[in-house]
Amino acid sequence: MTTPKTGGQIVVDMLKSLGIRYVFGVVGGQTLAITDAIIDTPGIELIHTRHENAAAVMMDAYGRLTGEIAACISTTGPGATNLLTGVGGAYRDSSPGFVITCNNNGENINKDDAQNADHVELFKPLTKWSRLVAHPTSIKQAMEEAYINAMSGNPGPVHLDFARDTIEGTVVQPPEIPEVHPSRAWVAQRPAPNAVAVAEAVERLLAAERPVIWLGNGGNRGRAGDAVLALAEALNIPVVTTFNGIGAVPTTNPLAFGAVSRMGTTISTRVIGDADLVLALGNSLNAVSTTRWKRVLPDVIQVDVDSTMIGRYYSEVTTGIVSDISSFAAAVIDAVGDRAAAARESRAEWIEDLQQARAEWWESTAVAEGEHAAPLSPADIVRALREVAPDDTLLIPDAGNPGVWSFLWQVTQTNSYIKPVGFGNMGFALPSAIAATVLDPNRPVLALIGDGSLGMSLGELETLARVGGKVCIVVLNDASYGNIRQEQELHFNGRTIGVDFGPVDFGEVARGMGVDGEVVHDLATLTRRAAEALTTGVGPVVLDVPLDRNANAWTYHAFVPYEASEE
Repeated sequence: MTTPKTGGQIVVDMLKSLGIRYVFGVVGGQTLAITDAIIDTPGIELIHTRHENAAAVMMDAYGRLTGEIAACISTTGPGATNLLTGVGGAYRDSSPGFVITCNNNGENINKDDAQNADHVELFKPLTKWSRLVAHPTSIKQAMEEAYINAMSGNPGPVHLDFARDTIEGTVVQPPEIPEVHPSRAWVAQRPAPNAVAVAEAVERLLAAERPVIWLGNGGNRGRAGDAVLALAEALNIPVVTTFNGIGAVPTTNPLAFGAVSRMGTTISTRVIGDADLVLALGNSLNAVSTTRWKRVLPDVIQVDVDSTMIGRYYSEVTTGIVSDISSFAAAVIDAVGDRAAAARESRAEWIEDLQQARAEWWESTAVAEGEHAAPLSPADIVRALREVAPDDTLLIPDAGNPGVWSFLWQVTQTNSYIKPVGFGNMGFALPSAIAATVLDPNRPVLALIGDGSLGMSLGELETLARVGGKVCIVVLNDASYGNIRQEQELHFNGRTIGVDFGPVDFGEVARGMGVDGEVVHDLATLTRRAAEALTTGVGPVVLDVPLDRNANAWTYHAFVPYEASEE
């Protein structure tokens, strides 16, 4: 005999079976059958937030950091629509997640009930899969199908909308739910490359004089950094990443030369500009990476687990290989065999020139001696913080200028950097920092947040106070939407509109919400306070740093694209 269960309990039992440990969200009347069931279910926890967008971002960050699924939950109507921006960020950056919305009773959906909204249609463009569950007997199968969609191939968020009576009603004969769902054993399998395609790629890689590996988001999602570096070192090939590929390989590796995107560095753009063959690994060659496809590329070998990504752009110069990156890299090394030595030697002089140029470039961004009183240079802030942050610090830049200035952050360990790229959703860093410390309260987390983005997520400081952790929030405060203001100044004759704010003391605001904080007036105080937060576990801290508004990410010397005439 089986014990009757509510539909909500079946949902929670399935979440646990599928390995989902955390549900982030804001409760509402329609969610209660699910959230109440969490109370009596060990191994799964609800983390409630001040705003649903933060819950979706936390789900996204958890997926980026673990490759596994967390869930976010909201009530109907405005609760669901508040999730959309964070869900869009997960979708555009291929982060797996389980989005749960709870609707009105099935008979009243799409009628003029309270907070009525068509959740399925709302979420379809920003998820891999979206479905209404209108009967309790459909819950188990719907959740299984959702999980497979989220985790297979190119990962991403999926959405299930539960009718209220579906989860509140009692199921007399509930389905049998395994403790560990069998789908978890195989769902993340990735394809190996075709042997003929590998052989052809090997010949082209050996024949090229200046091949370049351009590593994309697939390097992070597939945890392929070590395999990519093994391939690079075997054949002496330089590696650059996309914005979304940052963190897949340590930037301290001798063959890693930074990121190329809409904005890159003088060094990274030189490397890609030198290339006579681009090996695009887990790189969709999207608009962000290619300056809206204005970047001229030579022949391209594009490797991706998702065949629909291959040749979408630059099709006339692209040869595609459907494969997991690690499997492809291992197969190439195998096939090259003892021919690797000659390839390494043929590129040695070019690589040495690039490494010398990189050393000079890096020196040009060094912090000058002095006291450095506020307002501070964002370049100095990033370089100085890297000096005091532990190697395993997770850096989370928010959208806009913080991400650009993070080109100056040395990534010393893989899986230690996340940022919003494809959707560019502001308000990402603070909720992501909370998710990271939920995942590992002992890991140091440094969030670089513009005052504009912090204003969009400010309520989550109270969530951070509840969760705790070794979290340091550095507010890059130029009292404006700085990236847009700088673009206006450059391209609209110095005229600006809609970008400037009045003064805000974010240190005082943080203290009022239960987090230690202060306005920092010099670089020495900033590094001292950041080091304390990241190493001693004194608790979260917000350090509000007035910025030099004349420091422009668009014109900073180290980010100016390389031109051959500079030699």
